[in-house]
Amino acid sequence: MKLYYAPYSCSLSPLIVANEAGIALELERVDIRQAPHRVGEGEAFAAINPKDYVPALRLDDGRLLTEGLAIVLYLADRAPASGLAPASDSAQRYRLLEWLAFIASELHKSYSPWLFHPELGETAQQAVRAKLAARLALVEQALADGPYLLGERFGVADAYAFTVIGWSKLTGVDLSGFPRLRDYLERIAARPSVREAMRAHGMAVAAAA
Repeated sequence: MKLYYAPYSCSLSPLIVANEAGIALELERVDIRQAPHRVGEGEAFAAINPKDYVPALRLDDGRLLTEGLAIVLYLADRAPASGLAPASDSAQRYRLLEWLAFIASELHKSYSPWLFHPELGETAQQAVRAKLAARLALVEQALADGPYLLGERFGVADAYAFTVIGWSKLTGVDLSGFPRLRDYLERIAARPSVREAMRAHGMAVAAAA
């Protein structure tokens, strides 16, 4: 399978999940800094994915799967023994979907596009930062019940949350008031699968302790 990605984007989470699941992916970099977005020096990415954003996963049968939430679930379900996602007929599966929806709608779409585009205006950014603080407080509270969002085991929701909340440094979001969340990010960043994914994405990786 082939993953279309861009450094420092949400395409990091599917690669983390693939690494955790032991699934080898071919990586194809998309330049999202230029318009139109291009695959390497070649064709416009919109010719491959009409949505024109990453991630996108080319399956072995040639079909294209888009949307990070769908991709991480697809990869986790290819390797059920990894425990990255609860079984589809379990109550925990719905807790997972709850977290993925929350991360996608309340966190992801607050950081991006609002905080990556100062031209949208200071008033809008201040409102988004206030909303984010309230939403991050909910994550902080949830982490009182265990080291990961669904308890004791790392899963796809953690890969996604780590990727999105990891944009805090780039966007100037203050996490100093969220000690559990900061520990959570550090704990995930230390995982070999995560470090490997970050390197593959061309991202800076902190020296191992």
